[in-house]
Amino acid sequence: MFASTSAIRTTRKALRAPRRRICTTAARPSPPQHASPPPSSPSFPCVDQHAARSSRILSSLAQAPSDPSSSGPEPPYARPSPTSYHTYTHYDPLPLTYSSTPLPSITSAYETWGTLNAARDNAILLHTGLSASSHAAATPASPTPGWWEAFIGPGKALDTSQYFVVCANVLGGCYGSTGPASIDERTGRPYATTFPVISIFDMVRAQFALLDHLGVDKLAASVGASMGGMQSLAAAWLFPERVGKVVSISGTARSSPSAVAMRYAQRSVLMADPNWNNGFYYDGMPPHTGMKLARQIATITYRSGPEWDIRFGRRLRDLPPSPDPTQQARQPALCPDFLIETYLDHQGEQFCLKYDANSLLYISKAMDLFDLTESALAGLPTVASSAPPPTAAPDAGPARAHPPPASPAPHVPDLAAGLAPLAHTPALVLGVQSDILFPVEQQRELADALRMAGNTRVSYYELGGVWGHDTFLLDVSNVGGAVRGFLS
Repeated sequence: MFASTSAIRTTRKALRAPRRRICTTAARPSPPQHASPPPSSPSFPCVDQHAARSSRILSSLAQAPSDPSSSGPEPPYARPSPTSYHTYTHYDPLPLTYSSTPLPSITSAYETWGTLNAARDNAILLHTGLSASSHAAATPASPTPGWWEAFIGPGKALDTSQYFVVCANVLGGCYGSTGPASIDERTGRPYATTFPVISIFDMVRAQFALLDHLGVDKLAASVGASMGGMQSLAAAWLFPERVGKVVSISGTARSSPSAVAMRYAQRSVLMADPNWNNGFYYDGMPPHTGMKLARQIATITYRSGPEWDIRFGRRLRDLPPSPDPTQQARQPALCPDFLIETYLDHQGEQFCLKYDANSLLYISKAMDLFDLTESALAGLPTVASSAPPPTAAPDAGPARAHPPPASPAPHVPDLAAGLAPLAHTPALVLGVQSDILFPVEQQRELADALRMAGNTRVSYYELGGVWGHDTFLLDVSNVGGAVRGFLS
């Protein structure tokens, strides 16, 4: 029911506090002789939990061995058990996009599902998002569900009765692949921030070195969502003759300024944590508070406003029973009051010690730098596609059913020119209308640019729903159905 007009007037009157002068020359009145006692010190449980976590970490550090070759900061990341994934060490130097000095060797952690056929042409390379491990689905060595469990298996989107699926933890990660937490052979200590800035292209080169090791010369498909969509496009751009089909779900061929801004904010709060120590925290306290805040910012971009309304609305969290029976009205607090606040707090708590802070910095920066426009690629002399110069067939050009946009954004023709190596690669592009991190306009631009580049086999779908960017993890029916149909 709506409040009565008189009740609203009463409330408005109560809220209208008289104006008080800020500056005055009048002397302050003397306090009354029976002044009330000063208020007790305020309590901030949401801040206290950071101090409690620090105490637990310090306690674990006191009991931890000092061997610098140990697996990383204490407590260790919740990375998969070393027996639950395979590793491949590539001993040849890996060239890097932004460094004149290659990495001397790299290790890739990976898992596989299905069987590679005799012709070795049924492999699918599945690319991960920013913080995912190689554990995309359960394996005999690790039966726990993976991050894309509902999409991998017999009869599923990535049908393991037909395909051999490979997923690797990306270069720069902290789940078994070479990254900032890895030991630098030159020093015997973790790289930390002496690790070179890497690119999406560098990640893909590392993955193709793994494919060479596995004996996979040509992929049936390159598949990825979010940052994985970037890698999927980069794979088809770098090695068009080795990629049969390309799938990009909630990805982009060019990081937008808004996404760069969001990731910059995450890196800023993380690097402002004094425990980050310029990246050299592996022998001490990790920057867990900065990691928690960074994850909270990220979580806001992963879902959508309509979902927040449905799941949480403006509902408040339950309060514990008050020891003061006279306290009737709920008192607002500076710590979480709303359910949405407790959700963000929980997400940050779950993540802050499960992932290496430096990996977050390096991989998110690689996402920011990704840009497949021709002008951007021209500034990267160390990046070159292996595709021969495109030769226009008589029927090459955008399909008649999907002509180029009448008024493309200024960068779209530049993007089309950059995507020329993908002119003959069948592509599936999936966008999500509620995605705020990779807005659906970016998927539309990608599909348009591919068609403008001469690709006549572009399938494009927009998905509804309220899950935002995380739709690629949750909408098994629509995302899985589109991928399965495209691959069949």
